Amino acid sequence: MAKDTMKYYATGRRKTAVARVWLYPGEGKILINNREAESYLMRGTHMKLVEQPLNSISAREKYDVWATAKGGGLSGQAGAIRLGIARALLRVSAEHHDPLRSNGYLTRDSRKVERKKYGRKGARARFQFSKR
Repeated sequence: MAKDTMKYYATGRRKTAVARVWLYPGEGKILINNREAESYLMRGTHMKLVEQPLNSISAREKYDVWATAKGGGLSGQAGAIRLGIARALLRVSAEHHDPLRSNGYLTRDSRKVERKKYGRKGARARFQFSKR
């Protein structure tokens, strides 16, 4: 099997979302959970987020992306897919490391929602202070 006909797999995570991403040589189709990316993500900003790693190495029309995303919301899933695509591109070629790293696509965004504390209305909310 030639290297160009191989598929490349990687996992991406963001908030509570997990994405499994497969990269195939192709014409640039992106499928997420067996649906077209535009209809699944619904927002142009999410779509641009997913395309960023491919655009940074000028490979938008060179690879087909097939991804499954679970957990979280659409923003978290889009971020997880972006990380998964960037990691899969590293498996394609180590030459992609510098442009992906310099644009921050290989860094996992570790921010999560802070937990709510007991006896409080929210994570940071406090009761109103009264001097008298």
